[in-house]
Amino acid sequence: MRKIPLENRAVALPLLGLVIAWALFMGAAYADLYNSNSYYYGETPEAETFKVSVYLNFLGITIGSLASLFGQTWAIKARHTLGEDHKMARAAHRFTNLAVIISLAIGAIFAISTFLASFNSYYGQGSDVFIHFLNVYLPIFLATALVITVLLRAFVFRVDTIETNEEGKPKMSEAQKALGLGYAVPILAAAFAMIFGLVVYQVTRTDLQVWVWVIIQLIIALGIIAGTRFSSKARLAKTAEAPKPRKALAAAGAANLNFVLSIVFGAVVSVMAFTFGQMAIQKLQEWPEVPVDCKDTECYVEPSISAPSIEWLFEDLLPAKVLLVLAVVGIYLTITERNREKKQA
Repeated sequence: MRKIPLENRAVALPLLGLVIAWALFMGAAYADLYNSNSYYYGETPEAETFKVSVYLNFLGITIGSLASLFGQTWAIKARHTLGEDHKMARAAHRFTNLAVIISLAIGAIFAISTFLASFNSYYGQGSDVFIHFLNVYLPIFLATALVITVLLRAFVFRVDTIETNEEGKPKMSEAQKALGLGYAVPILAAAFAMIFGLVVYQVTRTDLQVWVWVIIQLIIALGIIAGTRFSSKARLAKTAEAPKPRKALAAAGAANLNFVLSIVFGAVVSVMAFTFGQMAIQKLQEWPEVPVDCKDTECYVEPSISAPSIEWLFEDLLPAKVLLVLAVVGIYLTITERNREKKQA
């Protein structure tokens, strides 16, 4: 049996992570149907309950991020083994870099959306502090840790940038330390600002919301300034070092049009797959009409949740699955076929 080349596996791994992430996101959407199993049209909202969907979404983002990160590692190894000018290895490196950047963006969006969704949500009498911590604060902490870990591992402490000391053990140069802080400090500042804003607002529940936002922006600005200083220090340290000989890449800095088009196609179709999947899950839940002048128990409205049927699977969920497969297969074949090396005669 022919072994799949390392550079091909580097392209396939982030796509596999995308498929797993899609499945977990659909599971989170289905779990949300039961999490919002009733609604109260009165003065007192229902008590907050644990949201398993938050962690299913986070698990999907984590698997997608790690798959992109390991794919990048494989691509770098393949490029060092096969040479800088090897077309497929170079394409795999570019693709996995893009996959890592997209996963970082999604992780950041997850943390920010969790923050924004909770900033004006009800939290007060009858709420469980521990449940609220699990639903809001812990996901923000975890997403921040994931983004920083993947970012540093992908672009600062990569396998091709790790230096060793006289004993052959890995070590960090001063430039790497400064660059790592340059990446991490602004992200940590943003996470701290979000946590601070939520704590102050949900504890006080006063009209100081505008000032809370001012303080949040101040913390973020200070983090960006500090990160800029560390980045400048890293740049100056790299400039002072003797330049290492390196073979220039053909058409360096210019993006290949077909590569860009294939990625745009994959991105659009992937978004459609996630959107149609969410819409399919939502069709399993039906809400009754809003009661008029309700009192006491009549104010509780419970939706009906239908079990998945064969008709629903084929008419609603299957199109989303087909779109996902189309995106994954299309991206893989486009990259591998376009960058296939000519066989020696």
